[in-house]
Amino acid sequence: MTMLYKYVDASYFDKIFPNETGGTFKCSYPKDFNDPYELFLTVEFDQDPEGAAFYEEIVGKLQQLPTTCFSRSPTVIPMWAHYARNHSGIVIEFSEEKLKAAFPQGNFDNVTYRDTPLQGLKSLFDRAQYIGKPRYFHMLQNGLYFAAYFTKTTAWAYELERRMILNDSEMRKLDGLMLMDVPAECITSITVGARASIETKRLVEKQCNSMECDYIEMRIGRSSATPFFINESGDTIIFDGEGFQQTNKYCQSCKEPTTTESEKCSWCGIEESHRKDAAGRNTYRILQHHGLLERYIESMQEIDRRHGS
Repeated sequence: MTMLYKYVDASYFDKIFPNETGGTFKCSYPKDFNDPYELFLTVEFDQDPEGAAFYEEIVGKLQQLPTTCFSRSPTVIPMWAHYARNHSGIVIEFSEEKLKAAFPQGNFDNVTYRDTPLQGLKSLFDRAQYIGKPRYFHMLQNGLYFAAYFTKTTAWAYELERRMILNDSEMRKLDGLMLMDVPAECITSITVGARASIETKRLVEKQCNSMECDYIEMRIGRSSATPFFINESGDTIIFDGEGFQQTNKYCQSCKEPTTTESEKCSWCGIEESHRKDAAGRNTYRILQHHGLLERYIESMQEIDRRHGS
């Protein structure tokens, strides 16, 4: 089963989940994507005015379809920071297979990250412009479709994005917005961020219970830059690249996953004797004890200034 993840600011929770029947998510047309350079990846822009005018004509004919975006991972720290408001928001997990069943006209694909146009589009562009046969125009339109909907610059590669393209008939229009009403069975879990408020946790847990999906809490550990998670039963779970999996190797104190069978991680295993030994090896403590620390730091800073450090 393919799992997809959407990072969300907790302030939108009531709008996304107005009831227990599922969630509501906004879709956008390519012309409204948040990366204004996406269409730059279709064909080379460095061309004469005739070519630029033909490009403008072709892109103007590009079919605009409702699009929603997911990530392929719930552990992308920049996504937690930007889209889930500095780890205080949520991540919603979806089953792609169940989304396909609910939206049979939907089309999924991974976003390709590159800084140059797709190979082959330039020759198709030239054939369509100078030969003018309808089949070249059709082939170019197909190439432009993929480039517009499934290509972004490498600056966005951290998102691990996967997109869902829908049909207008599958949308609900409200106040100029295109809304996608997702049935509850498509949502498999909701994860609250490590800095989520008690109120957010309460709301999410209640919604999870009503939709019969998993409630998960994200945790920031000290032994790895990858976050880990705790389920409603208090078990440690990790993301293995495909989905959440329970692990039996974890610290009995902080619950962070470990690579050994030890009962505690290195941090929770620190005892007073370790701290005393570390303090005894701290040269700055010794200098401070003898009243020499401030003078030493000043002398070292002077040496750094002389050497341009």
